[in-house]
Amino acid sequence: MKNNNFIIIGSSGGIGSQLVADLAVNNNLLLGYHSEKPHNHLPNTISAPVDASSFESVISFLEFGKTEFKKIDGIVNLPGSVILKPAHLVTEDEFNMSININLKSAFAVVRASGKLLSESSVVLMSTAVTSLGLANHELIVSAKAGIEAMVRSASVSYSRKSLRFNAIAPGLIDTPLTKKITGNPVALEISKNMHILKRIGKPSDISNIIQFLINPDNNWITGQTFTVDGGLSSTKETS
Repeated sequence: MKNNNFIIIGSSGGIGSQLVADLAVNNNLLLGYHSEKPHNHLPNTISAPVDASSFESVISFLEFGKTEFKKIDGIVNLPGSVILKPAHLVTEDEFNMSININLKSAFAVVRASGKLLSESSVVLMSTAVTSLGLANHELIVSAKAGIEAMVRSASVSYSRKSLRFNAIAPGLIDTPLTKKITGNPVALEISKNMHILKRIGKPSDISNIIQFLINPDNNWITGQTFTVDGGLSSTKETS
């Protein structure tokens, strides 16, 4: 895949950093940052500020991307948060923050894409846990399940513009966002054993599927959620 123009919001996290490294050599990238400008020196990349939870900020950011690139082949929205606690312990501030970072940012991208783009691929992030029932995940699944429903609806609303919307639902990925789990040897071992392949995911596992979905050659895929979770949500080991 070469000579395409992509926008990545949330490029400084574990998955975002991997995706940027994978794409930058052969494609043109606009990286959106919130508070701190990315310090990478990769070729073919430019950066601009964006508040992913602000409708107008995301609109302005995509307008900037169109000015720079003329044609946008794909946009990936990666901001996320993980607060794991039972619902009765979640504060209203924590709820609002989680909805804004996860669901509202995704909606803002769908909204801006529908207004400004055509013949493009939009990739949003869910979680494999939406199809499970795991304790203390009420907050995160309430946001991510909305994203999965959103891609189905948006794929119909904007099909006339040849816009494609898909979501990725990862299992546990080794990134700074999941450090509270991956940095605890006991919790990490439990998590590995929940995945039939006996390992947690790597950022490259998710970067690979994102690259597939934003590749203009794969333009007959829309309205789908792709679960990439090492078998977490679909398999169970029996003795």
